[in-house]
Amino acid sequence: MRDNLAPFACRADQSRGRFVAEPEQPHRTPFQRDRDRVLHSTAFRRLKDKTQVFVYHEGDHFRTRLTHSLEVAQIARSIARRLALDEDLTEALALAHDLGHTPFGHAGERALDACMAQFGGFDHNAQALRIVTRLERHYAEFDGLNLTWESLEGLIKHNGPLLGRDGAPIGPYRDKRLPQAILDFAGAHALALDTYASAEAQVAAIADDIAYNAHDIDDGLRARLFDIIDLGDIPLVGEVLSKVVAQYPNLERPRLIHETVRRVISIMIEDVTTCSLKRAKRLAPASADEVRLLGEPLISLSAQLAEHNRILQAFLFRRMYRHEKVMRIMERAQRVMRELFDSYRQDPSLMPKEWRADFADLAEDKKARRICDFIAGMTDRFALDQHRRLFDLDPLFR
Repeated sequence: MRDNLAPFACRADQSRGRFVAEPEQPHRTPFQRDRDRVLHSTAFRRLKDKTQVFVYHEGDHFRTRLTHSLEVAQIARSIARRLALDEDLTEALALAHDLGHTPFGHAGERALDACMAQFGGFDHNAQALRIVTRLERHYAEFDGLNLTWESLEGLIKHNGPLLGRDGAPIGPYRDKRLPQAILDFAGAHALALDTYASAEAQVAAIADDIAYNAHDIDDGLRARLFDIIDLGDIPLVGEVLSKVVAQYPNLERPRLIHETVRRVISIMIEDVTTCSLKRAKRLAPASADEVRLLGEPLISLSAQLAEHNRILQAFLFRRMYRHEKVMRIMERAQRVMRELFDSYRQDPSLMPKEWRADFADLAEDKKARRICDFIAGMTDRFALDQHRRLFDLDPLFR
């Protein structure tokens, strides 16, 4: 463990521990073990065939959840090192942040949420918690990964508190109740849902935003959903692009794209680091617990870069996520999710044997959740193969 951590960093030797006690290891800190458990999990391996925008068969140069998670981890470690935070905890959270996602990106999540509407809905953050506390079954003495309190807290609260001081849901849950998986676990294990997470978790969250936006520029350009000239009026990106063109006027398109994207990422990392150090000096948290109680994020982009990021996100939403080609494929992907869910509800024997154990004895909501867990864990490829097996049709082209 680094002995020169910032006062407000999490310290592995002061971890609140695991919910199933385990002996410590002399050669790995608790946070290093968390990172390694995430890396060796089945859910992490499946991310290689789970996509964000493009279905897996469209080309092997587009990013998957796995490549995205690795890129987030690299950015997060870079920021954590500059801020003297615990890099291993930061990396563990960066690698784990997408574990709960369904096949077919947010379209798959929307479809599964609709299927589960009368049974508590579906939420990828809650699903990630279910995975690391229940659904991974490898260890002899516990279900899940038995991660430290700090990793579980960061996984649930990396985007901020889930409850206000009055106990009412806030943020993404403002207009709906918290997912039952979070309520059940947090209630039993006191994850302080009304406070911010650690600085390490906040770094993982902002690294996700940086990687997502910058690399979607790359994927969108490669897919010809928009062209380089369309980025000219986008703050920061357009400015960087102009500088690259001026410096290398004859640079071929792939190099031009890469050079622009990497410079955008570097600028954002520098901005987060500078802004967060200023906030740390102003707010002066003396411990990780004081970070949690600040009442505002410690890790942040500057106001100017945050606005630039917002404009970029709006551009990507309009020109990429809502592009006719993407919408057409995602609508079909949602149909795959709905038809799989309905088929398994009507005939549970269609699921693998291990998923049907004690199925007949479950209440209806538990049966639906079991089916939901099975489908949510699928890769794009496996979901399409299962649909083809059940319906003898190619769902994306009918």
